[in-house]
Amino acid sequence: MLTGSTTEISTFKGEQRALRADRIGTPGLLLSVLAATAPMMVVAGVVPTTFAAVGIVGVPLIFLILGVVLILFSFGYAEMSRHVHNAGAFYAYIARGLGGTVGAAASYVALASYSILQCGIYGIFGFEISSQIAEHWQHNVDWWWPALGGVVIAGVFGALKIDVNAKVLGVLLLIETALIVVFDISFLSDPGPQGVSLHAFSPHSITGAGFGTALCFCIAAFTGFEQAPVYAEETSKPQRVVARVMFLAVGFATLFFAISAWAVTVAAGPSHVVSAAQHSPTMIFDLNQARIGNTFTDLLNVFFITGIFASLLSFHNVVARYAFAMGRDGLLPRSVSRTTNSGGAPIVGSLIQTVIALVVVAAFAITDNKPGGDPSFAPMMRLFTWAGNIGALGIVLLMAISSIAIIVFFLKRGAARVQAWRLITSAVSAIALLVIAFYAVKDFKVLLGVDPGHGLRWILPGIIGLAAFAGLVYGAVLRVKSPAAHARIGQGNEAFQLDKAASSAETSA
Repeated sequence: MLTGSTTEISTFKGEQRALRADRIGTPGLLLSVLAATAPMMVVAGVVPTTFAAVGIVGVPLIFLILGVVLILFSFGYAEMSRHVHNAGAFYAYIARGLGGTVGAAASYVALASYSILQCGIYGIFGFEISSQIAEHWQHNVDWWWPALGGVVIAGVFGALKIDVNAKVLGVLLLIETALIVVFDISFLSDPGPQGVSLHAFSPHSITGAGFGTALCFCIAAFTGFEQAPVYAEETSKPQRVVARVMFLAVGFATLFFAISAWAVTVAAGPSHVVSAAQHSPTMIFDLNQARIGNTFTDLLNVFFITGIFASLLSFHNVVARYAFAMGRDGLLPRSVSRTTNSGGAPIVGSLIQTVIALVVVAAFAITDNKPGGDPSFAPMMRLFTWAGNIGALGIVLLMAISSIAIIVFFLKRGAARVQAWRLITSAVSAIALLVIAFYAVKDFKVLLGVDPGHGLRWILPGIIGLAAFAGLVYGAVLRVKSPAAHARIGQGNEAFQLDKAASSAETSA
């Protein structure tokens, strides 16, 4: 733990306690952040799933509504990134506004949410690879083998320089984005039975009991855009780059997802899109195959898999940096904040997430091949569905609390008048995000696809509550036993540099 003592600082003398600066600029950061949103996975997976599960045609309009909410959130969040440069973005902001104890709780929620979310992606990653092998080579490979391979590869990339990761993520993102644009054009140029209809953008298209649930499904698609501040310490000009990337990311995601979802309704027909999604989980590929043919559809499947990998790698990097920041702030063992000498990558945090992912995938693999049960509820789909919804819930709650913390932060600094309009947008976004979180918990049974009385509807979201409780307890204990360490929560490298300077001054004296 951080205590500010000369002895403690000297113990870690010579070890890397900061991420390497000037590693990534605007293009690289933007591509890394957008890769986490996994455009192909959203368009081919989230969009048809929302149509099928909720029965609402207005999915494109819901993307626009959520985009507005997240842009309102981004005004305060981006401004905060100019004042606080910390790899523990969410919890650092919350600690600066609401105090170290709440910040400690937020750190455990952030670490748990991103870690669970990253682990869940291995479920669909392994499933898609094994499905393609079975289809094209008529060979059955259990889903967990490619999933475990993905864990190892992500772990290797996690130990490399962030600019190397950004290049890989960027190439994969650009290719899958180009392919989505191609089939969007094919859908719109060859519309279904109802022609090019704008019905999906009509307010009437989102009326009904499923609106709140649809918000929960769709907001998970945006998960990743909020990662930009996590890389603030590794950018050349964090005061400008982080804010710029956030707005570009949320703006791009909003328009891209809304237009692509609309193109799907045009291809199937607004009156038929829900039934089509309910009858075929591969609806997007079916619609595309009828228009462009098998070769392009096979290409889409390949880059669907690479897009999934880009997303899980991006989340792996974020988990590693949160673990690094927590180790540096004394919320995890100090050894977790070690970085590589050559590239400044958070090597220990990356290794920890690799081990966690290996354990999780292995645990779900062990439960496979059990007799009976619904095939659609197989372990790999449970892993993806459960983890995705738990992680998304945690991130929505973090965004809501961050908005409140941002308001308090600027009020404490006496900047209420200067930041007035940002405080207003933060307040509006906090309310909207809390409403979405309420619906997520209320409708968790729908998100999981289980019966209303199933215990998992409370047990799984309870994981986020448990993480928050553990963080609160640890923060409260730290406040009593080590007030100096408690005061440094969220201060990041600033506190370490101050302690280092103080130690040098004492040595000189």
